[in-house]
Amino acid sequence: MNTRRIVAAGSVTALAAASAFALSVNSASAEPLSAEIDNALQAMEQHLDPQMLEALTEELGISADEAKQRLAMESVASNIQSDLDSRSDFAGLWLNEDSSEIFVATTGGAVTAAGVTHVTVEHALSDLTAITDELESLGENAYEDNVYGWYIDVTSNDIVVEAATQADGRAFVDMAGIDADMVTIDADVEEPQLFHVTGGDRYDLPMNSWCSVGFAATKNGKPGFTTAGHCGSVGTSLQGGNAAPGRFVDSIFPGKDNAWVSTQTTDLRAQVLTSSGTVAVTDSSVAPIGSNVCRSGATTGWRCGTVQAFNQSVSYAQGTVHGMTRTSACAQGGDSGGAFIAGTSAQGMTSGGSGNCSTGGTTYFYPLNPTLNDFGLQLVTS
Repeated sequence: MNTRRIVAAGSVTALAAASAFALSVNSASAEPLSAEIDNALQAMEQHLDPQMLEALTEELGISADEAKQRLAMESVASNIQSDLDSRSDFAGLWLNEDSSEIFVATTGGAVTAAGVTHVTVEHALSDLTAITDELESLGENAYEDNVYGWYIDVTSNDIVVEAATQADGRAFVDMAGIDADMVTIDADVEEPQLFHVTGGDRYDLPMNSWCSVGFAATKNGKPGFTTAGHCGSVGTSLQGGNAAPGRFVDSIFPGKDNAWVSTQTTDLRAQVLTSSGTVAVTDSSVAPIGSNVCRSGATTGWRCGTVQAFNQSVSYAQGTVHGMTRTSACAQGGDSGGAFIAGTSAQGMTSGGSGNCSTGGTTYFYPLNPTLNDFGLQLVTS
């Protein structure tokens, strides 16, 4: 187990109390955090879908005003993260459990907006990413070595390796030649499984299987939608569902888990199915760690959770997938490819995970923005 080397700026108790710092980021530093939140709330009134608000209040057991406050804080945090991503000393950003406080970690000076909590840590995000890149070089054999995945935990400033046993995890780390003090082995995990075969709408595949629609997107003006790469290889035809007829034009798996399916229908809707209607898709801004996120799938419908980590590598029996986002939302077979959305911001497509929607579990999604870039797609937005 690693030794945590996190020091809060100013005092050892600063994690519990927000501190103000002068900084040189753009949008988030122009005015106090409370003003930024107010601005986000005003902007939200124009786009927030009542169905999304209702779903969040039901899932989280909070009032509508509390849900709006959370979404506004998460929007502000997303802007701050975008401003800080390119800094060499940036080590991560996250929100606390109820999204009432934003934490920014760096290895050096104060680089946070007024009203957020600054945490000084030992390792920059770029340094931790370099180590996960080393692990990825061994990723092809990870599943056979009983290693299920790895990711950067920005809250503890280390790397978590998930394995069947502590010994399996340690052997994998030793083989990679990494400093063991920078790694935590988590052996209390289940083996991840692909979720086999309108965001969340069902489409049927050969062999009596099905997957879920991600997001409506065009390619060179042609209609289609994003989904998971493991749902079909290039050339696979849809057998049924609202999206049929259609065909997989682009598909990557393993390594990545994304695909684009062309369709004959031109009725592309910037919407995701919820438990009681639809929610609009306005953009693809990335939700920070700790944000509330919901997913839609053909098997289990509308389920919500929180973003737990970025850039997770997951070792399936069929191969390792890199660059995924880890969440606490549940999913099951047939939900693959379905939409993950935060507020009205599209996030990605369901890949796989562990557990189920009866007992809870962990679900991974492949991010949307890299998918748009990979295949030259244009997201359909409202």
